[in-house]
Amino acid sequence: MFTPYVPRPIDRPAAVPLEPDADLSVLDEAKIFAAPDDPANWPAWRAALTRWRSEARERVGYDGSRYDVERTDGFVVALTWLWDELLYDHATGAFDVDGYLAAAAQEFGGLDGVVLWHAYPNEGVDERDQFAFFDVPELPDVVARFQAAGVRVFVSYYPWERSDPQQVIALVERLGADGVFLDSSKEGSTEVRAGLDAVRPGLSMEGESRLPLARVHDHTMSWAQWFADSPVPGVLRGTWFERRHVLHHTRRWNHSHLEELQSAWLNGSGILVWETVFGVWVGWSARDRSVLRSMRRVQREYRDWLRSEDWTPLADHPGDGAPVYASRWVHDGVALWTVVNRSDADWSGPWLAVDVPGPFTELTTGAVLSVTKDDDGRTVIGGRLPAGGVAAVLAADVAPGSVAVSPDSTFPRRPAVRVPAPSVAVAETPPGLARVDGGRYDLVVRYRIRETGLYDEAPYVDEWKPLPPRLHAAGTAHRRAELAPFAIGRTEVTNDEFAAFLAATGYRPARPERFLAHWAAGDARGADPVTHVDLADARAYAAWAGLRLPTEDEWQIAGEAGLLERGSPAVWNLTESEHTDGRTRFVILKGGADWVPSGSYWYFDGGVRTPDFAAKYLLMGAGLDRSPSIGFRCAVGLTS
Repeated sequence: MFTPYVPRPIDRPAAVPLEPDADLSVLDEAKIFAAPDDPANWPAWRAALTRWRSEARERVGYDGSRYDVERTDGFVVALTWLWDELLYDHATGAFDVDGYLAAAAQEFGGLDGVVLWHAYPNEGVDERDQFAFFDVPELPDVVARFQAAGVRVFVSYYPWERSDPQQVIALVERLGADGVFLDSSKEGSTEVRAGLDAVRPGLSMEGESRLPLARVHDHTMSWAQWFADSPVPGVLRGTWFERRHVLHHTRRWNHSHLEELQSAWLNGSGILVWETVFGVWVGWSARDRSVLRSMRRVQREYRDWLRSEDWTPLADHPGDGAPVYASRWVHDGVALWTVVNRSDADWSGPWLAVDVPGPFTELTTGAVLSVTKDDDGRTVIGGRLPAGGVAAVLAADVAPGSVAVSPDSTFPRRPAVRVPAPSVAVAETPPGLARVDGGRYDLVVRYRIRETGLYDEAPYVDEWKPLPPRLHAAGTAHRRAELAPFAIGRTEVTNDEFAAFLAATGYRPARPERFLAHWAAGDARGADPVTHVDLADARAYAAWAGLRLPTEDEWQIAGEAGLLERGSPAVWNLTESEHTDGRTRFVILKGGADWVPSGSYWYFDGGVRTPDFAAKYLLMGAGLDRSPSIGFRCAVGLTS
């Protein structure tokens, strides 16, 4: 039976056969090579890994020449919602790349790359495909501004949606991006690979999860989701096979990131920072942010060590049950050890027992090192290492590290707050609106459990990969609403009514893209619901009419009372239930639409829905919110 809180069999580390004549090809599809618990078996384990690497390279005819021309220094990459409020100012319609990067530098020690996540979970609200959501005029400039700051930019691509590979190639070329992240696909097609190479040398392609060995030669990075390590830390198969290959560890629903930070540290590999997961906040604790900050100096200044062929995992352990483990990296004859404390308790004692005389420097926090000799004449290096902490010891006299690691591991909750509705009230029910009495209403809200959640809650916490039936199942939320009397439009605002507003006011939106696009196309009939309007457009109309939009609660109460009529075609209705957590803005849509997406359950909800159904719609910019499937109706408070 599937249990979401434990790794699936395919996620677990693979046991390494230690017999001298064992068939090691059974390891070709591993995610992580599990390490033996007994240190006495570590030399045989390392020997087996070395033999496997040699044989596996011969089996696939490995050619690593691409790594000579493609950058492989992207240790920290952020999966960035294109319309994150740190990156995009929804009020002015302008991008702030410098502000976004300054915040990332303060929190994580800076980024090496960003993946622009752009369409899911809104895609499917209408006929637009994933590429349409990259239709942002200034996006090439945004990409160039990231690159000018030394940050590579990758576009996200959904192979699960039918599309022409030439579209993604053309997108990368148009934006000037540095490559492609493949959502839900282990590897990219050879057609996409060849097309990217034709655009310009050095473009990267990164698959999700377990990259096949046969594609390590043309995927210099991979996205390490759902990778479970062994109790004694193991070795990432992809990085062991090709030292320069960078995996980006992530567990997107987890409140603690120590396990992937430690695994990346011991493997000289990378991390994917993902704070807003498809519209819900899953931010990093102060401890985990500071641990990553402490790692950044080594990743920047000592990356030649982390790419070195001379890598020894589980090296120079001091024995006596010490809960610390290290990898040794040697470059130009100088040794560097990346060290982790796997214990839940602070450790003060030996970290390493080495055959190097010193001097030694700790490069992360600047921890004071104790250097002594053991009975065998080895140099014993130790000190204090906090629970779950990391360190880096360099066999040289350089400036020590200086990053202070926070002990605070609490989840930094960021509630999504509903933006207050405008205070608009009249004494009498206006024509065309239906009166609803005030009072206390106990509401049952129904929704589909998607990765975006519904309000500010993460739908999955500290879980491995969510799967149906939990994913996409029917969910319910209970709300108690205390409402004053109000009136709500029996019908949606029509094209004719919106045209009267434009004629009276000369209204023009700050971002005109897609505004009333159906009018220009000649598809608008006067009595049909107006569409291709966003929340600001709808609010402007309502204010002109002396009204406002209904909240989701008002819409549901009126709908369940049978007071609402639906236009033709039926369209989702915007509500005044806009929320923000300071990073993601969203609005609750009600009513459903005639449009029903097909081809994937990852798409937005479609079809006409009952009044109790709610859908979370992430707010975008550059007019992308405007859809032929979304309109609105008005409401107003009543004073009597």
